[in-house]
Amino acid sequence: MEAVRPAFLSMDELDVNGKKVLLRLDINSPVDRETKRIVNTNRIDQSLPTIASLLERGARLAIIAHQGDTLDYQNLISLEEHARILSEKLHHPVEYLDDVCGLQAQSRIRSLTEGKVLLLGNLRYLCEEISTFEDVVKLSPREMISTWLVRSLAPLFDLYVNDAFSAAHRSCPSMVAFQELLPSAAGPLFFREVSALTRVMNNPDRPAVFLLGGAKISDAFGMMEKVLKEGMADIILTAGLTGQVFRIAQGHDLGDGTNNFLADRSLLGFVSQAEKYLKEYPDRILMPLDFAFRRDSQRVEALLEKLPENELYMDLGSKTIGLYEKEIRNAGTVFVNGPAGVFEDPLFEEGTKGLWRALAEAPGFTVIGGGDSVSAAQRFTDTRKISYICTAGGAMVRFLSGRKLPLIEAMEKASQR
Repeated sequence: MEAVRPAFLSMDELDVNGKKVLLRLDINSPVDRETKRIVNTNRIDQSLPTIASLLERGARLAIIAHQGDTLDYQNLISLEEHARILSEKLHHPVEYLDDVCGLQAQSRIRSLTEGKVLLLGNLRYLCEEISTFEDVVKLSPREMISTWLVRSLAPLFDLYVNDAFSAAHRSCPSMVAFQELLPSAAGPLFFREVSALTRVMNNPDRPAVFLLGGAKISDAFGMMEKVLKEGMADIILTAGLTGQVFRIAQGHDLGDGTNNFLADRSLLGFVSQAEKYLKEYPDRILMPLDFAFRRDSQRVEALLEKLPENELYMDLGSKTIGLYEKEIRNAGTVFVNGPAGVFEDPLFEEGTKGLWRALAEAPGFTVIGGGDSVSAAQRFTDTRKISYICTAGGAMVRFLSGRKLPLIEAMEKASQR
């Protein structure tokens, strides 16, 4: 992969031997709703080389990370299991302390010795770290110096390393405030993420194909303007709810079942944007030809012109899958965000399974991003055959839409000091 070097330091440029290093990771992982156990370790796995490198170079290491949020409450659990998984995968003990920055945490940090790793408690247990606080209070990084987390921990460390690109869109103390006080650098995962996404943005092999699906269509529409206007994508394949919205924008009636489903989730507001893109870029947007739905516990497919009135369309149909597979196999670059359908249900896995396997077999440069997309890739393919799997979701979308990320701004500012 072509190296892309942002304008800030790499942790490899820091002398960490004997230093106390505060490492901010994103190991936020999907959790089973019933058991509250982690079901996907992708972000944990991606963080292992960073921790191992700092240990090998003699750092005294404390890790801060988050899990869940107020908007993701079912995943708001402690980081105790994360520490156990890290210990097993690193073959090195990672001590867990269920305290974020209180007196017990401060005492344990002061006693850190070379080769020790301490994972502190879930950052989202602090009100200043939750998304609601960020959205309402809107502190600047300089103002965040006075938050409990920063004033408690910053004096105890020599260096700050951030390897949490997947949370780069968050403007919270753990992400953007320590750079105001400590020498700061980015970890290797950070640079790999930026490199892969910059290649997709600025230097894609042609033709460049974007597959945009899933249920969170705000992500697809968030990047579509830039992707189309600046020619990042030669073709956009629409799937999931995005594909349905585009067909509605084209004038097709998908029936009361789908219309009510979209209306209940305030998603019909995207129809006007879809109309605009279809008018301006009519030859660059492909839409589903057929859909799959459930009838009598069976998968049934219907062409666009013969759709029933009151069904929910849970997957792409066979004709669309075949069309999209061909585009993927002929592409020089493929970027994927969002599955083709409700792949968790075996009746409706065909679209995602077929397209993801085509992606793994494609000769071009292939990138997958977003939690559901990554989970599907791990389920249906050998992920080693995909060029790059991005750990980011929201940060990836904002990066590809051309918006400056708070973390990148904070790191660049720190490098200028």
